[in-house]
Amino acid sequence: MRLIEELFSVPKALVGMVHVAALPGTPMGGLPISRIVDQAVREAVTLTQAGFHGLILENMHDRPYLCRRVGPEIVAAMTRVALAVRREVSVPLGVQVLAGANREALAVALAAGATFIRAENFVFAHVADEGLMGEADAGPLLRYRRELEAEHIRVFADIKKKHAAHALTADVGLAETARAAAFCGADAVVVSGGATGEPTSAAEVGEVRAAVELPVAVGSGINPENLPALWEPADVFIVGSFLKRDGLWHEAVDPSRVRLLVETARRLGNGC
Repeated sequence: MRLIEELFSVPKALVGMVHVAALPGTPMGGLPISRIVDQAVREAVTLTQAGFHGLILENMHDRPYLCRRVGPEIVAAMTRVALAVRREVSVPLGVQVLAGANREALAVALAAGATFIRAENFVFAHVADEGLMGEADAGPLLRYRRELEAEHIRVFADIKKKHAAHALTADVGLAETARAAAFCGADAVVVSGGATGEPTSAAEVGEVRAAVELPVAVGSGINPENLPALWEPADVFIVGSFLKRDGLWHEAVDPSRVRLLVETARRLGNGC
């Protein structure tokens, strides 16, 4: 899609997820901010040198997450990380702040010169392990983006997000949810499996592809075995867990796994 080529300079983009170490004040935290920054920069450089077209910085290690709002210490730390990564790599950069802290992610992205955010709870309510996300964020988020004059920062909206129960919207299908996200102003939609590292259904990606004209991103569980089935219906491939030692998201990046995935994508994309 044209937006993907505008953002990433390729028709289909491989985007690496950098799981930022636990930030100050979080239950799993404890590292000095300088070490957190250095680790994120190393991962970012490893992925971009291998051939990834973009990156997302995510505070995955901050578990258990807060619901929709985080403190200024998280925004400050993520901004420092993002600025350091931005200095070292030139690929488009995204930001996600868990859980559902979309306006905070947008503020970080604007301060650090990032290109997009990944947003949860953009449309419809759901129950996550952080609690009820009962108010869709599209209206407040896009008004905040306008207030900041940050329309150049794109919103990649999760639909039927992972780590959540969707009984509240059981009568609203995946395709209808995607159409609602498009109607409400998302720039792209993200389809995921049920949990971090869980494969995304190629059939579901195809269903969303047929429902909207927006770019479609795969948001979890990508590996060299399932990438061929996902390649045709999707435009963006967000990869985190597979790139880590033994495929575990909380482990260190494994350069051999990074190379394997990039090589697979290049074969599928004829060098893209």
